[in-house]
Amino acid sequence: MSTVLAGHGLIKKYGSTTALAGVDVEVGARDSLAIMGPSGSGKSTLLHTLAGIIRPDGGQVLLRGERIDQLGENRLSALRRKRFGFVFQFGQLLPELPAEENVALPLMLEGVPRKEAVKRARRWFSPLGLEGLEQRRPGQLSGGQAQRVAIARALAVEPDVVFADEPTGALDQATSTEVIQLLTFVTRDSGAALVMVTHDADVAAHCGRILQVRDGRIHSHDQYTVA
Repeated sequence: MSTVLAGHGLIKKYGSTTALAGVDVEVGARDSLAIMGPSGSGKSTLLHTLAGIIRPDGGQVLLRGERIDQLGENRLSALRRKRFGFVFQFGQLLPELPAEENVALPLMLEGVPRKEAVKRARRWFSPLGLEGLEQRRPGQLSGGQAQRVAIARALAVEPDVVFADEPTGALDQATSTEVIQLLTFVTRDSGAALVMVTHDADVAAHCGRILQVRDGRIHSHDQYTVA
């Protein structure tokens, strides 16, 4: 596996509480990693540390061999916009924008002209089964449709890594299965790595690897063959 993102010896403390106690993790292109664990285990802290949202107290985070945990906030923000994509539990789409502009927003924030950004955004609608919904606003979409728009937005910048934080947590079981199948397929097909936090073992099973986190440490690491 050619490593895209790596965390080495990651340590994070909140007062007397140790959220990460020397965690090592790597993900490669087209790799999909699910992070699981009970509440307070450190799984969300691990995802946010890898994504450059939280700075570790010790250890290193490297993106394609370049250390990013010591970057200044401006450079980190630019990196998150350009090279990372994010999918959240509730989508976090802007209600006043149609679906195509929600997807195009990260591109426009990077200075891509609106017409070109929307053209590039529309390319994701067919692979994600969203044809005909380009002009609908989030309030006119089902929960599953809104999450697929959020996935398209995450992929619009052609990121190195997509981070997903409980991406199916607000969906029913059938819709959850549909969304996670699409998420894992389109990220792999695009060449991006996927790092996901989930509490749902059925959702995690769609990923190539599962990390179980307990008390800020890797409790187990299971690898699967993903078709």
